[in-house]
Amino acid sequence: MSTSMPTVFVSHGSPMLILQDLPARSFLATLGNLLPRPTAILAVSAHWNTDRPAVSTAARPETIHDFYGFPEALYRLRYDVSGAPEVADRVADLVGAERDPRYGLDHGTWVPAMLGWPKGDIPVFQLSVQPYRSAADHIALGRKLAPLREEGVLVLGSGSATHNLRRLRRGEDSMPPEPWAQRFDDWLSGAVEKGDEEALANYRAEAPHAQEAHPTDEHLLPLHVAFGAAGAGARGKALHRSFTSANLSMASYAFA
Repeated sequence: MSTSMPTVFVSHGSPMLILQDLPARSFLATLGNLLPRPTAILAVSAHWNTDRPAVSTAARPETIHDFYGFPEALYRLRYDVSGAPEVADRVADLVGAERDPRYGLDHGTWVPAMLGWPKGDIPVFQLSVQPYRSAADHIALGRKLAPLREEGVLVLGSGSATHNLRRLRRGEDSMPPEPWAQRFDDWLSGAVEKGDEEALANYRAEAPHAQEAHPTDEHLLPLHVAFGAAGAGARGKALHRSFTSANLSMASYAFA
């Protein structure tokens, strides 16, 4: 029986998610129990954007509060966890990434990690995404990370299955999703479960309402990396699907 670690994509939502009573928060709080215990977590966050891949090599990564105008309680949160400099060096070699000893953990990483692994006893580090490169490029980037699965490293893509901040209806968490968002989310779920690499790579042309769902690419690219990191022929399965703010999909997937 294979002991390969699955790869995962989670929708991390607003930084406020960690303080809210929402289905997606409840799901993320179970994430650590749903997966084998990792030796380290490589988080690919939508919030670290660079021109070329970069990996964080900090031994004690800082908790980055990369947001404004939220309640003070959010800024007091710290995820006191170690980095994984040696594994980060290996990732840098695998993908040709630059090493960044200063970058910490942004909210795309520490919100889901703090919920899923609240003890902070698993090393966590980050890999950036390149918004000016294609979805296909990010699948290829993920493929280079596939050997990590055999070493117990969890590749955790963190973004959002839909992400159009201008269309959000904030505070309306219980209303049904708007039809355009539901159609895109259903298309994405189907492509993921079929393991349809061509469709995922060409989602802008193939998915309904792609431009509305993702005015920019960076929040979906972590899914492409996680898909690629699961290896050729990988298929996904939904771990969680829900919406907040009428059109923000909180879907999460595992790939193997």
